[in-house]
Amino acid sequence: MQLTTRFLEAVALAEDRSSSPLTFMWPMPGHAGGQLLSLSAFEDWRAFVLDLGLRRGVPDIVAAKFARGQKLLLLAWIDFDLFMAGELIALTALELALKDRYGGGEIERRRKIVAEKAKKGKREVTKEERSWADKTPFADLLKYIVEQDSLTDAKVPMLQRCGGGTVVGFLTGKCRPSLADRRNGLAHGDPFGMSGAGSYCAGLFELVRDLIDYAYRDLGFAPDFCTRIRL
Repeated sequence: MQLTTRFLEAVALAEDRSSSPLTFMWPMPGHAGGQLLSLSAFEDWRAFVLDLGLRRGVPDIVAAKFARGQKLLLLAWIDFDLFMAGELIALTALELALKDRYGGGEIERRRKIVAEKAKKGKREVTKEERSWADKTPFADLLKYIVEQDSLTDAKVPMLQRCGGGTVVGFLTGKCRPSLADRRNGLAHGDPFGMSGAGSYCAGLFELVRDLIDYAYRDLGFAPDFCTRIRL
């Protein structure tokens, strides 16, 4: 994504917040749960949003989707409701990244489960079991990054920056609303339910960035990425 000077200047001119600062919660050092921030200059908001960018090389398609989320965050300077739209787009980028990095492993894990079940029952794997085994739900991919790729709270940069806190339970589903709950709520119109989708989630965008970075932390991406992912 190219953030042109023209685009940035247009956003800055569209809303003057010198007398009505943009106030929001965000994880800060010593306050992993969130601290109230207040910004009255677009330059400060721009610096905040751009600092949330990906810090590792990732496939172009993932980077492009994530950057669209950042663009919506910049526009939230004008209307903060757009912040939630940016969160949803970032979550789609995360799901795409997880499918690429862990989709094959998750399918293999599921196929082993149904094969063992069929073996114990001395029967063939059913059509329904094959269908289940070939799916990679977002919630299970989030569990995979923890249970199979060794992600811990200590490895999450946002928590390192804040000096504590926890997110792993929200990835595995042990804590609610989970990250998958929040994505589903944003995507399927749950404004007041347990997903918490009725408002933005402090730190979610930064966490998504950290998870994508973690997934691609120590390997390059294949040039045929676009042909291997089925959206």
